[in-house]
Amino acid sequence: MAERVERRTVVSTGGARLHTEIHGTDDRPTVVLVHGWACDTTFWRPVRERLLPDHRVVVYDQRGHGRTPATPGACSPEALADDLCAVLAATVPARGRAVVAGHSMGAMTVVAAAERAELRELAAGALLCSTGTRALTSVSTVFPLPAGPARTRAQRLLLSTRLPYGPVTPLSRWLVRHITMSPAATAEQRRVIARMVCRCHRLARAEWGRMLADLDLTALLPRLDLPTTVVHGTADRLTPLAHAHHTADRLPRLVRLLELPGVGHMAPFETPERVAEPLIALAKEQLR
Repeated sequence: MAERVERRTVVSTGGARLHTEIHGTDDRPTVVLVHGWACDTTFWRPVRERLLPDHRVVVYDQRGHGRTPATPGACSPEALADDLCAVLAATVPARGRAVVAGHSMGAMTVVAAAERAELRELAAGALLCSTGTRALTSVSTVFPLPAGPARTRAQRLLLSTRLPYGPVTPLSRWLVRHITMSPAATAEQRRVIARMVCRCHRLARAEWGRMLADLDLTALLPRLDLPTTVVHGTADRLTPLAHAHHTADRLPRLVRLLELPGVGHMAPFETPERVAEPLIALAKEQLR
């Protein structure tokens, strides 16, 4: 039987028109997947395939990513929270709730919405994967430089540059793999991720990158009053493992901190089964 897919446009603040997809039927537990910076809904395909048909899976493109147009001047944690809440309100069935999983900037989105009524009413649990809530440029180890101002400036430039990342070449594939994946990533995984990152609109990518460079959501972590699982690869250069411990230590209802040995930043794509497993467990426990 062919997979049921419904495509919607969810309107959020500032007139943002969010491309949204609903996979599966309303009688299944709902899981909302939020992608990260420079990615799009296709990032979650390997995890989505492991959730279906037992779950109803909602994905959407963040502003300026994939098929969602950019909203210039609206790149902020508040906008991320607005959009997640708009998608939850538009897609969670009446009298139902969802488990929300975010990767990288998608997980920051969940934290940014911690105090929102929509999240508290419509979300039953959360999974935060490969993410950080502060000091993203100073803690990152993408560049082999000693910790200090030079490394921070280099990593800030990586986030905020308006220069194109593409076209996809052997060099750009190597760079994307070095920054976001582990040496164990397959050639096909490297190819798909490089194409995804390189096709992200460079101006929207740069605007979001500048926001991320100065982001600090630490104060909101204790306000995320949901059963929450943290998943993080030990080989993550973009958001090293220290971020996971910083996050887990401040969550009021931590379910578990799951470290994935040898896995890079793109954990849901690199090892989808190891991310899907705790997500399925969370949905089973919280959506009974």
